[in-house]
Parts: sequence; C-alpha cells; structure tokens
Amino acid sequence: MKDKGNRENGIDTERSPQEEEIREERTQMKRDSDRLGTAPVHPLLLRMSAPLAVSMFVMALYNIVDSIYLGHYSTEALTAVSYCFPFQNLNVAFGIGTAVGMSALLSRYLGAKQYDKADKVAHNGFILACINYIIFFTIGCFAEPIMRLMTTDSTNAQIIADGTIYLRITQWLSIAPMIQSMFERLLQGTGKTNYIFYMQIAGTVFNAIVDPILIFGFFGLPAMGAKGAAMATVFGQILGCILGITFNRKFNKEIELSIRKVRPHWQTMKDIYRIAIPSIVLQSVGAVMTFSINRILSMFSDLAVATFGVYFKLQSFVFMPLFGMNNASVPIIAYNYGADRKDRLEETMRLGVRYGISVMSVGTVLFWLFPEQLMALFSAPPEMVSMGVVALHIISLNFPFAGYAIMRGAAFQALGKSVYSMNISLVRQLLIIIPCAFIFAKIGGVNMVWWAFPCAEVAGMTMSVLYTRRIRRDIISKMTPR
Repeated sequence: MKDKGNRENGIDTERSPQEEEIREERTQMKRDSDRLGTAPVHPLLLRMSAPLAVSMFVMALYNIVDSIYLGHYSTEALTAVSYCFPFQNLNVAFGIGTAVGMSALLSRYLGAKQYDKADKVAHNGFILACINYIIFFTIGCFAEPIMRLMTTDSTNAQIIADGTIYLRITQWLSIAPMIQSMFERLLQGTGKTNYIFYMQIAGTVFNAIVDPILIFGFFGLPAMGAKGAAMATVFGQILGCILGITFNRKFNKEIELSIRKVRPHWQTMKDIYRIAIPSIVLQSVGAVMTFSINRILSMFSDLAVATFGVYFKLQSFVFMPLFGMNNASVPIIAYNYGADRKDRLEETMRLGVRYGISVMSVGTVLFWLFPEQLMALFSAPPEMVSMGVVALHIISLNFPFAGYAIMRGAAFQALGKSVYSMNISLVRQLLIIIPCAFIFAKIGGVNMVWWAFPCAEVAGMTMSVLYTRRIRRDIISKMTPR
C-alpha cells in the first residue's frame, strides 16, 4: 500500500533490476503502437493491410480447400457443405464481430494512452468469446434437425447425413476459431499484424495437407468424406489458436495477458458490445441471407444450391483481401480519432476507399474472363458449370459498389457508428436481396435470381454515401485540424 501511495504521489520507489527491465520493456513496446499516429499513413495502411489481406485470403482457403477436395470426392458432399455454409458464416460473425469491437475499443484507449483500460478490454473480450462458444456448441447438438430444416423433402439422404456430421464437428469445436479471432485482433489493435499472417498460414497449410488424407483415406486411414474435411478444418484452427496464444504472450507487451486478470467488468463488456453487436448483426445477416437464398434455389435443384455455394467460395478470394484492408483501417482510424488527428483519419478513409474499389474491380474482371476455369476447380458437372458462368458474370457486377461500402464501414466502426453498417447490411441483405431473389425466381427462373445481388449493392452504396456525409458533419468536422 505504501508503494502504491508513493507512485500515486509521483514518488518512484526503488525497484529491483528485473522489475526495472520489465518496466522499460513494457514502455518501449507501448511506444510501438504510437506509429498508428505518427507513421506516414499510406505506407502504414499498406504495411498493416498486407499481412491482414493475405491472412484473410488464407483464412478463406479453409472452406475453399474443403470444397475443392469434396467436389472431387462427391457432388453430394460438396452440396452438404454448401448447406452448412450459413452456420459457418454465423460462427465467423460472432467470433470476428466481437473481436472487432474489442480491437476498436483497444486502439482507442491506446491512442488516448489509457493502458489500464486497454488491458481490461483485452481480458473481457475472452469472456465474451466463451459466451459465444456456448451458443454454437448448442447449434452442434441440433445439427440433424437443422439440416432437415434447410433442405427439402426431395433432398438426397446422403447430403443430409454429410451435412449433419460436418456441421456438428465444426460447431462443437468452434472455441478454437473464437479464441483465435481474439488473439488476432489483439495483435491488430497494437499494429503487429504480421503475426496474424503466421497464425493463418500455419493453420491453412496444415488443413490443406490433412484434408485429402482424411477425406480420401490415405496412409491406411478410412475415407471419411465430409467428416474428414470438418476434422481437418478444426485441427488447423486449433493450431492457429495455439500460435495466437504464443505470439501474444511473447511479443504483445502492450497488453499484459494473465488468467488472473480475466474477470468480468460489465461496463467494459457493454462498451465492447456497443461496437461489436452491429458488426455481429452485419455479418450474421449474411448467414440469414445465404440460408434464404439456399431455400429459394432449392426450389429448382440441389445443384443450384451447390452452384451458389461454389460462388461464395470463389468470391472469398476477392472479398477477404478487402476485409483485410478494412480491418487494417479500423485501428488506424480509431487511434487517430482518440488522438484527435483529423488529417490522418481523413487520409486513411480516402485511401481505403480508393484501394477497396480497385481490388473489387479486378475481381469483377477475373470473374468475367475466367468463369469456366474457376468452376472447374470444384470438378463441377457441365450443367453446374453452365449455371455457374451466368452466376459469376451477373453477381460480380456488384463488386465495385461493395468495395466502397465495406471500406466506409471501417470508418463507421472506428468512430463508434457501427450501427450505420448494420443498417446498410439489413437493407442490402434482408429488405432488398431476399424479396428480389424470390420475385426474380418466380418470373425468370434460376438465372434471374442472381440479379438480386447487384440491385442490393447499389442500394448499400447509396446508404454508405449518405452516412459518410453524416459522420463528416457530426464527428470529423468537429475535430481539431493539425
């Protein structure tokens, strides 16, 4: 108590050499996060985005690799995984959404030099991750009735069986990606994004190696199909989680992680969820949309569902790098908002939109030039290839509009206005795309359904423009220019 009193009164008590070394190390590492407010914005954004973009791209390979191998194994297994995709999206929505809320709040406290509050944010984030896991463990317990709800009476029984085992395994062991997301965002919040890449690449490479062994039954193992794909996926996620623990404890000294500090602090959890819930809803709406589109497409055939599933795997190659740029922008904007650096905040927003539209425009060109080759990756039968070419051509028209909206979403999250992104997502993926898809299916058949996506993205970009004007007027214009 005496030492504490002396520190509060500015009197530095005598420390041992070991204590002084730890103190100096922590002080130096805290200075590392200051580069979010001092380094030139353009190279800083690229440097932080590159490992995040690659890691998000690599993360997308989990489902893509599963689907490619399963496409060679059987069309039924590929279709089963497509039916499970909405719940995998929902899992990601809760995991990453909560982690993004933690990261944005963490960066804001670091920018304001409030390190004790930053520590508290980090530890309460893990409590919320465990709460999220309970939800998805419960979903795994009801895998079979969920699969029957998502399919029709005419669905192949093997599709239901494969989907049940895949969904059950991935949800029961979803604690690993939940915790991994938290460790990734802790590294992101302090600017150490290169370690995120190492975590992601290790898990994905492991998954890619183990996948064919378990799916096809190499080295004397039985062929497990969809079950093997699920097991390879969760094993890779567990490896990534272990590396996340190691990297944070060894290199992330801005945050002093300790089991003893994991104690509920209701105000901190409330503040995290104030940012996270709109982000969770934003991504969860995508799962609802996918579920609804699958139901609409199932009126035509299971092959139409599989085609939509393949599209989603392919579009991950385009969207995941964009999400990496989005996630890199959030801590830079949040830090400079906390530090009252208007010039750096606006420059980050401007560059983010420029890169976002550029990346997505490249994606549109690729989907138009090489649709047959992309579909061939999944050993799609001729009828599926024909359907997929039309889908890729039409849906990819929305990519540039999505690039603008997603990069503006980074600013909404960082400035505490994640509800704007939530509203945009609700309009795009519920109020417009689902009714349009249903109507188009009735009047024009399966190929007409794909036009619902461009319609929705145009509406989303329009709302993003309007909300951007609002945050400029209500928040950015009131900051002090430097």
